[in-house]
Amino acid sequence: METPVNPTTATAPEPRRQRSRRTLKRFASAALLVLAAASLSYGSQAATAGTPANAAAPAATTAGQGFLPGAKHVFVINLENKGYDTTWGPASAAPYLSQTLRSQGVLLNQYYGTAHNSQPNYVAQISGQGPNPQMQADCQTYSPFAGTGTASQGQAVGDGCVFPASVPTVAGQLTAAGKTWKGYMEDMGTPCRHPALGAVDDTQKARVGDQYAARHNPFVYFAGITDSPDCARNDVDLTALKTDLTSAATTPNLSMITPNLCHDGHDAPCVDGQPGGLASADEWLKQWVPAITSSPAFKQDGVLVITFDESDGPQSDATACCGETSGPNSPEPGITGPGGGRVGALVLSPFTKGGTWSTTPYNHYSLLASIEDTFGLPYLGYAGAPGLNRFGLDVYNAGV
Repeated sequence: METPVNPTTATAPEPRRQRSRRTLKRFASAALLVLAAASLSYGSQAATAGTPANAAAPAATTAGQGFLPGAKHVFVINLENKGYDTTWGPASAAPYLSQTLRSQGVLLNQYYGTAHNSQPNYVAQISGQGPNPQMQADCQTYSPFAGTGTASQGQAVGDGCVFPASVPTVAGQLTAAGKTWKGYMEDMGTPCRHPALGAVDDTQKARVGDQYAARHNPFVYFAGITDSPDCARNDVDLTALKTDLTSAATTPNLSMITPNLCHDGHDAPCVDGQPGGLASADEWLKQWVPAITSSPAFKQDGVLVITFDESDGPQSDATACCGETSGPNSPEPGITGPGGGRVGALVLSPFTKGGTWSTTPYNHYSLLASIEDTFGLPYLGYAGAPGLNRFGLDVYNAGV
């Protein structure tokens, strides 16, 4: 059962066909006004609806087909192992996320993970690569990827955890385009921290004072990053985030943020005595989300996505979306089913309308494609799958 939405802040649902016709009519009218004004900026009416007055005019697309609202700073927070109903339902143990933040953004109630276990979901978000058996086992050993070639949709064929430099990531795309990125990892301490190649991963279990998990840090699974000085500069401890948020100039274009094993909801209880689960995740969000949403970069042109890597519900191994099928390395991305389960995602932005929702199917590959849309980058891996939905007017709905 989905969380009831306050009718004073939400847009009532309507049939998809009717909503699509209404959206297209509104856009056609808006396009005529833009042409008449010979301007690339929103007018004052759109600005008062929640769109920055200096934002560039968006590309004309319908829901699920990609949309460019003028965003220049994207933040992604990944939490752990919770199904949609557990997080967003009326009995949620995370009222700050499921109610307070929910009223400020658009809930994607058909957003899915792409694999089990955790590690391949994070990898999917920055590379579009599907899972292989070692990834599905959460990369217990920090093993090099043994490849035999490349399959359709840019999939590296083989098995292992650390992809060679020939496998691209959105981080490399952004650097090549003259844009910036950072990973902010709680408890990592030393930048770009990961096990030695071929060694057993000693971060699989939390320790008091050190609850960092390398498997939740996708950047350290690509030799193109770990073998570059960019890793030490850009893959850093979470404590660096508040300093970087002090100005738009110091805020990366893409920020991937991972709490530790307690604060992401993974462990319950935690090794340090905290309750863990959604309760500890909610307390962490209370501290960090306001720091992001009050920052100059977010208020100017930011987008914050809060989601989960995978579902742990009883049907989690059997639920997927967006035509996800088996890749070249794994009989089933979800080990016993097609995907990582329905988890939901919340998008907060000056370009979104609070208390609304989208029923368009999305997954982690959709998120990568939407990030690439934002910065004008080519699609990597399964982000380029035919028919894959990318964030559209259903998400960036402040002016709709």
